[in-house]
Amino acid sequence: AAPYREKMDALGFGFLIPIFFVMSGAQMDLASLFGSSTSMARVPLFLGLLLVLRGLPAMLYRADLAPRERVTLAFLSATSLPLIVVIAELGRASGHMQAENATALVGAGILSVLLYPLIALSLRRPARPGPT
Repeated sequence: AAPYREKMDALGFGFLIPIFFVMSGAQMDLASLFGSSTSMARVPLFLGLLLVLRGLPAMLYRADLAPRERVTLAFLSATSLPLIVVIAELGRASGHMQAENATALVGAGILSVLLYPLIALSLRRPARPGPT
């Protein structure tokens, strides 16, 4: 049973799941996102909410870390895309989420994957000594 399970896992993770993400990305309704300024404003709003809802608990959880390390942990914890894509696709397909909200949410997820690790890594760098 174990070799069969490994083959099924490889098929799912290596083939089927990437197809789901590619198809979900191809179905993003970019016209509705760029169609109005209110739709565009949702992206930074959702990006900020990711930081608050996913980053703040990380800051509160690890009180034994230095403040700079907690902020770094918060940015890394706020990075999210796969779950957002699934939730947005299910919400849009079931009619429980408007297309522009789903697209803005996925856009915020994409930005979180691009920006938040860069911010976290820049916080991890030691401070450069100034000229003496």
